[in-house]
Amino acid sequence: MSTPTPPDADWFQALADSPLFARADATLVRQAPAGCERLRLDAGARLLHAGDPNQRVFIPLSGGLQVQLQQRQGPQDDLAIAPGECVGELSAIDGKPVSADVVAATDTEVLAIAQDVFWNRLMTLPGVAPGLLTLLSERVRRSTEQALRAQGERLELRHLHKELAVASQLQTSMLPLQQPLFPGRADIEASGLMEPAAKVGGDLFDAFFVRERLLFFCIGDVSGHGIASALFMARAIGLIRILAMNTPHPDRLLKKLNDRLCEHNDTFLFVTLFCAFLDLDSGRMVYANGGHCPPLLHQGGVLRELPLPKGPLVGALASARFLSMTRQLSPGDALYCYTDGVTEAQTPTGEEFGEARCRELLDALGPGADLQQALRALRQAVARFTGSEALEDDFTMLAVRRPAPPAPPIPSPTETPP
Repeated sequence: MSTPTPPDADWFQALADSPLFARADATLVRQAPAGCERLRLDAGARLLHAGDPNQRVFIPLSGGLQVQLQQRQGPQDDLAIAPGECVGELSAIDGKPVSADVVAATDTEVLAIAQDVFWNRLMTLPGVAPGLLTLLSERVRRSTEQALRAQGERLELRHLHKELAVASQLQTSMLPLQQPLFPGRADIEASGLMEPAAKVGGDLFDAFFVRERLLFFCIGDVSGHGIASALFMARAIGLIRILAMNTPHPDRLLKKLNDRLCEHNDTFLFVTLFCAFLDLDSGRMVYANGGHCPPLLHQGGVLRELPLPKGPLVGALASARFLSMTRQLSPGDALYCYTDGVTEAQTPTGEEFGEARCRELLDALGPGADLQQALRALRQAVARFTGSEALEDDFTMLAVRRPAPPAPPIPSPTETPP
């Protein structure tokens, strides 16, 4: 705010269009400049502070002011005071502290009128009081419209939150969250975990039998976040289930899925996806990959990355081709699949959790660890590392293991006859 200056000879000319003086005699108004001064405010400068006393009335001559209400949710809730209107008159009437902050919306020039000048000189002039009532009535009307609009937006936002809660429940119901995934079977162990960063997420995983002894499982991560990604995820997982039942070849499955997702993909979303078919009798796993991070394989007492065939992002490039690879899983071998929300979880300083910490934790748990407990332990480790339970990205894991055969019973010692 610059140093205040007295009003010059044309100070009233700037108010010519103001409804405050529209009905008053201009000659009489020009005779009452004593006790007035001009203030020049930079954009963002504060003219009045809520809670402070005030003994002046302010009329913007150029630029504009914004009244920032106490319960404002953002700039959209501010009340604009245009050139020729006035502010501060209520606190100047009753002597109570200012009820709201008033700031300059842009570089603004303001006429500051002392309380006694405004009420004892200007307001006694014929036509000025009706002009003030006109201004106040217009302000009340605008404030009411703004309050109703804000209330409508809050109700709409509350309704949207309810809709998102329902969408979150529906999305969660699409995933096989029963733990473990196949409680009635002794020939396979599987467990999954998906925790979205927002109400709805773009991560997915699935595991089901396409034949009695042939298990299909997959994990994926849709680009972006929010509702669009969640809808794309729902579309992807629906197509995957249909294709898996009819195409028991992971490379062909990804090609067909890619072609379907590329159709009418005006949002240019895509999904990274790892998928596999596991024959429980032979332990033969055939798998393909579409741009997803490599799972960790616990095999032979060693935890290492599963070698992956090259494959592009799914849904990004029409007519893309995918390759498959084969791996033999022996009894006791376990596969840990995850999305990048696990390894890329960050501390406030930007340090990532990383794959090395994943491997260290899973290695410490050992090859025979309970899969569900292992996934929970990893989630807790990420929370400790980041210092928060909140997630910046969706957190999803899927673990699959061929159970080791039970150890033979130890025979009881034979008694020696006397």
